[in-house]
Order: sequence, then C-alpha cells, then structure tokens
Amino acid sequence: MAAVETARARAQAVLRVRGRAVAAAVLPAAVAVVLLAGRVTGRLGAPGSPDAAAWDAVRWAVCAVAAATLLVAGLVARARRTAAVPQTPAVPLSRADAPELYRLIGELADRLEVPAPSAIALTPDCDSWLEDVPVPRTGRRSGRGRADTRPPAPVLVIGSPFLWWMRAGELRALLAPVVAGTAAAADPDIAAARRFVRGLDASLDSGAGSALDHGSALDPAAGRPARRGTRLLTDRITRRLLGACREHSAELERAVAGWASEQAKAVDYGLRIAAQEQVGLAYAGWDRLLTRVALPAWKLGRHPCHLNAGVVAALTELSRRDRLAADGYGTRLGDRPACDLLEEPGTVDTAVSLLAAELFFGAPERPSATGPATASAATGPATPAGPAAERSVADRSAAAAAEGWKELDWADYPTEVVDLGWRARAAALQAALDRLAPQARPGAPTLTRLLSRLAEGDGEPLAAALASQLARTGRPPSLLEPARSGRDLLVEHVTAMVCCAAVDTAGGTPGLDWLDGPVLLIGGVRRTDLAEPVAQAVEQGQDGPLRAWLDAAGVRLEKPVRL
Repeated sequence: MAAVETARARAQAVLRVRGRAVAAAVLPAAVAVVLLAGRVTGRLGAPGSPDAAAWDAVRWAVCAVAAATLLVAGLVARARRTAAVPQTPAVPLSRADAPELYRLIGELADRLEVPAPSAIALTPDCDSWLEDVPVPRTGRRSGRGRADTRPPAPVLVIGSPFLWWMRAGELRALLAPVVAGTAAAADPDIAAARRFVRGLDASLDSGAGSALDHGSALDPAAGRPARRGTRLLTDRITRRLLGACREHSAELERAVAGWASEQAKAVDYGLRIAAQEQVGLAYAGWDRLLTRVALPAWKLGRHPCHLNAGVVAALTELSRRDRLAADGYGTRLGDRPACDLLEEPGTVDTAVSLLAAELFFGAPERPSATGPATASAATGPATPAGPAAERSVADRSAAAAAEGWKELDWADYPTEVVDLGWRARAAALQAALDRLAPQARPGAPTLTRLLSRLAEGDGEPLAAALASQLARTGRPPSLLEPARSGRDLLVEHVTAMVCCAAVDTAGGTPGLDWLDGPVLLIGGVRRTDLAEPVAQAVEQGQDGPLRAWLDAAGVRLEKPVRL
C-alpha cells in the first residue's frame, strides 16, 4: 500500500503544479477586479479625490497585465487541449476476433482484483503496455472538480511476436504486471495527473503554441514575427510546467510500476521468470526477421503477410542450431501456443504484418519504366484510409492493395524477393558500369567485364557512381536500414550479380534462410563462402579468389547475366 500512497501523493503534487499555474494566471485579473470595484464603491481613488489619477494609472496598468496574462494562459491551455496526444499505431482486436484472449485477460484481472482493460490491441513490437483511452472534455463534474465517473480502463497493447512464440501460460504470466496497472489508471488523481503531463508533452511536440498559428487577421508577413514570438513564449511556459512536474511524474510511474509488479507476484510468479527469458529470444528473432528477411521484400513493394509465423520459424531454426535454445524449446512444444487464443490467427497476422511495413518502412516503392527497384526520392509514407491506430483487422487487407503493397506468401519469397532483388541490383550495377566505361555498343552484362574493371582499380569510382545513381533514383533509408558507404553498396551489388550468374549458368537457386534472409543454393547447399572473395575483389582489386570460387562453382563468366 505504501507504493499506492506514494503514487497518489506524487499525482497530487502534479495537480498542485497545475493549480499554482492556474492561480498565477488569474491573480492579476483578481487584483484588477478589486481595483475596479474600489473605484465603483469610492473606496480606492474615487472620482474627484486627490489620488484619483494615481489610482487610475494603477488600475490601467493592472488591467493591462491581467489581460495579457489571461491571453497567454488561454493560449497555453488551448495548445494543451487541442494538441493530439500520440497514440501508438496498433491493430485493434474485438471480442469476436479473440474471445478466448479476452477471457484470459478478464480472469487475470479478477485474480489481481483490478479493472479489466477496456480493449486489446496488437503492436508489431516485442513489448506490452497500457494505452490510456482519451477522455471526453465535456461532462458533469462533482463538487471536488473531478469527473463524476471514473476514467475508462486503458487498452492493453500486446506485442504480436509474444502471441505467436509464447505459450498461453507464459503470456498470462508476462502480462500480469501490465494488467495490474489498470488499478492505477482508474484512480482519478493519477489519471488527471497523467492527462495533464501528456497534454503538455503533446503541445510541446506538436508546436501548437498559439491560436495565431492557424491564421491571423494581420498581414501574413507582418503577423509572422508575432506568431513566432507567441509560440516561443507559450513553449517556454510549457517547458517550465513540465520541468516542475518531471520529478513527480517519474516518481509516480515508478511507484505504479513497483506496486503492479508486487501485485502480480501472486499470479504465476515462477512461470514469469521463464517467460522473461522468452522475451529476449523473441526480440532477437523478431529484429533479425525484420532486418534480414522482411526489409528486402519491402524494398520491392512486397509485404510478407505472415511475419509472426515467420518469427516462429526463425526461432525454431535458431533452436535447431543452438543447443542451449533447443533445450528450452523442446519442453514447451506440448503447451498451447498463445496464438490459439485468436479466432483467425492468419488474418490477424496479415493485419499486423502490414502495420509493421507501414511503421518500419513506409510507402512501398512504385514500379517505373526503368525497373522494379526505382522510385522517386520524394516518396514518403502512404496516407492510409484512416488512422493506423483505428484500422481494424478487416480494413487492412484492402488498405494494403490501395497503398501499393503486394501480399507475399513465404513460399514465393525466393522467386518474388530473392531472385528479383538480385536482378534489380545487377541491373543497377550494369547501368553504373556503362556510365563509368561506355562502349561503341552497350556493354554485355557479363562477369568477365565486371571483374576486369575491378582488377584495373575501378572499384572506387564504380562505388561512387553506384552510390550517386541510387541516391538519385532510390528512397531514403528506412528505420531498419543503416546508412551504407559506396563500397558496402558495391559489395552488395557485385554479390547480387554473381548470384544471378550462378542461377543462370551453374544451376543455382535463390533461397530463404529464416535467420539470414536471401541466400544462394548450389546443389541444394547454401554457399556461405562468397562474401570474402567478393570483398577482396571490391576493396583490393584482387579478383583471383573470386574467379577461383566461380570456377569451382561452375559459373561461366562470359555468359550474359539475365537482368
């Protein structure tokens, strides 16, 4: 109970900051009212008295200060009220989508003796939290200034990889401390303090500093400095308020988290330790799946529609390779997977997978006349049919086609992503090579020509030409894609051209590795020894090791590569 009292005390401290700010805003107006009342009653500077002029000057000054203070306070309050508090994009799950999951969460809330979450949503991330529901600003209030009804219970947001990788018991144990937090969200003081701090944060982030930002009766050029000045003033006041609340807000959240963790110890505490181990494993597999498997598909406008099933495959593959992971995996196979709590796991997986593409990549690249891998540099995230946080499972498949995404099944990944991606990079490399060393006739896309240029020391200018070309025709790096040097790009494109030649002349096939992404198979065996000879050819101009590799693999250098 000590943690609960600490949380309430900190919430009340935040509300006192709000109260002091309101008092500071109305104090000049109260003084002005007293001065005006004194003149009317004749007690302060009555007309005709010797000190009337002095009191009139004071009254005018105080009224001017009061008007300015109320105006600034009104602008700060308006900015806080109208600023959109960011909502985490998630896929909402209705009770019809997941009745058993709702039942599990409801039973968990009953065991913890806390309010059940008002709804459940999934996010393409390895985390879970409570998302507060926006409270309407209208409604009757009690004498203490609080709403007559308690704020609605928050939404439980669950990381989708947890549902597919964890067992049902593990998920319940993992979510127990999160669900326990609904008790704090139901406390009026804590809820009001959180709303106040979130509103200040949102107004500062949105830059909605003044009512003048959205238009002015003044000439636009003349009003610009006034708008800028007003925004600077209101932002400064907002920062001061946030600074006064920061310590109290942080202690509030720490106290709530500590209380929720203590409450949850009564529910599946031993199993929660094992579940926490699975969190780290799921995070590693999810990150690897996104960066090495999903990202190459997104670049080509393909949206893998079962990413969560893919993370299960990736972690299963990891358990096959890693003996330590395998020991824990084998004992869990007999338990019910948490995704069985959904009515249609495949449909939900498709919706979450599309949201992952929207969040981590943006808009798909639009095909153009020059090939599938080119796009306008100005291409940005597509505008969805509705806010991402509000689009239901049923809405998302239609939205995928409207936004230019092509759904991709894992069975089609080798041909639709691996082979297509290799040939797109080989075409880009050939175009850069033609610009660097033009022929009487267009140069044939052969490995012989490429290796000759690398051996002659053209690696540096070719890398620069390739980087410049991709900067003109490509899109900015996504959230998952770090910036790469020209040499890194050249290594990637040379590797792609070698893989294309191996497929065309040596019976190679494109493949998918769940942990590493696109791979080359020759004779059904994955070739992992290509990276070093390619790096030597690009960075040092030594094409001997790469030629030896190609000869051993049966790749014919003189044959044109199909682009």
